[in-house]
Amino acid sequence: MTHTVEKIGGTCMSRAPELVGTLFLGKREPAEIYNRVFVVSAFGGITNMLLEHKKTGSPGVYARFASDDRGAGWQDSLLETAEKMCAIHADILTHDADRERADAFVRDRMEGARACLMDLQRLGSYGHFRIAQQMQTVRELLSGLGEAHSAFVTTLLLQRHNVDARFVDLSGWRDDSNPSLAQRLEAAMAGVDLASELPIVTGYAQCAEGLMREYDRGYSEVVFAHLAAQTGAREARIHKEFHLSSADPKIVGVENTVKIGRTSYDVADQLSNLGMEAIHPNAARILRHADVPLRVAHAFEPEDPGTLIGPVGGETGRVEMVTGLEVHAFELHEPDMVGIKGYDACALAALTRHKLWIVSKHSNANTITHYLTGSLKAIKRAEAEVLNTYPDASVSARSLALVSVIGSDLREMSVLRRGLEALEEAGIEVEAAQQGLRRVEVQFLVPRDALADSIKALHRHFVAAPVEAKVAA
Repeated sequence: MTHTVEKIGGTCMSRAPELVGTLFLGKREPAEIYNRVFVVSAFGGITNMLLEHKKTGSPGVYARFASDDRGAGWQDSLLETAEKMCAIHADILTHDADRERADAFVRDRMEGARACLMDLQRLGSYGHFRIAQQMQTVRELLSGLGEAHSAFVTTLLLQRHNVDARFVDLSGWRDDSNPSLAQRLEAAMAGVDLASELPIVTGYAQCAEGLMREYDRGYSEVVFAHLAAQTGAREARIHKEFHLSSADPKIVGVENTVKIGRTSYDVADQLSNLGMEAIHPNAARILRHADVPLRVAHAFEPEDPGTLIGPVGGETGRVEMVTGLEVHAFELHEPDMVGIKGYDACALAALTRHKLWIVSKHSNANTITHYLTGSLKAIKRAEAEVLNTYPDASVSARSLALVSVIGSDLREMSVLRRGLEALEEAGIEVEAAQQGLRRVEVQFLVPRDALADSIKALHRHFVAAPVEAKVAA
């Protein structure tokens, strides 16, 4: 196949007029505009308003509906979200007719959603019906409104620039069928002529599998990956407002970062595990199995090829990224554990039940330590559950930071030894360190307040210094 499937995130979508001059059109010849499929996220902040804020947890329409009982708080939130949508596309669309069509689109979708939720509330007022059983469906319904809006507005924007853009709505709006994801994608793309049309596809797809049940807010990248795999794309691309680089520029400084350029899916998996937004781990798995290479590019630097992720990584013996995150060390110590199975299973079951993300793990004869991200409330509940099963055990949770040095092949670099030396020179105490046999990643556990300084020290040693030496040579 000759086409690409490309994903645009919400932050970039909020700068849609700029994307016309870089990503959608730029300096391309008319024929070069096509043979591309764009999967779009909701405009920045809209999904937070529809569901709940991803970082702060501040309630949106969904959270208010779930907690308001039969109150009207969620309706106020829905109205506020509709007004925000209209304000966004009023800035993006320059023609009054386009604005009117976009206003009508938002009005239809939001009024439809409001009617659905009110009917559900009325049903819930009868003892035989339980709203809780429908809340996952409500979450899916609301989430799809954001992607449908951004895709529709982008289609209008491009059509105004004489592009044969086509709005491809996967959200299942007013569709009484319940197809699988594969069937939904096949039906939506069946009549599209990629050589002469530019499909703008919603990042949310309604399907029998229920994407949010499994992926929650990561659904758009999963839809993007399935679409690339199912249509046999020659390449999948994710466009971001920054390059996939050697460290967070906010920590080490933009001038000190280095674009990765080429890496492996193995490295992408490590980044996903640490919460980096390179690509959702399930999306990476889909593309890897379909043998579709992935490119992470800068949406506003169209001449730059970005970073290619494939089966083979970049040059060996090179640290590609230094990153980290705050974790809790969940430590289970029991002297009677030696030679007895079951302790690990108990801890894993408790952590899974309370939806705690396991970043890494270490164990010895009588101690099992999981490095987690999640709320302290959930950790305390998991701790109580483990102690209920093993009352003689000692369970503790410490706040630490995990800093990771990542590369496609680090076998000849002595990263563990050199990393410990670099951190010692920076005056940072290392609580623990570990590396696997694959030599893709080396992890250092440091005090939580030393997270940024540790990243700086390791990046300076493994990335900045070798680059400076290469430039000098």
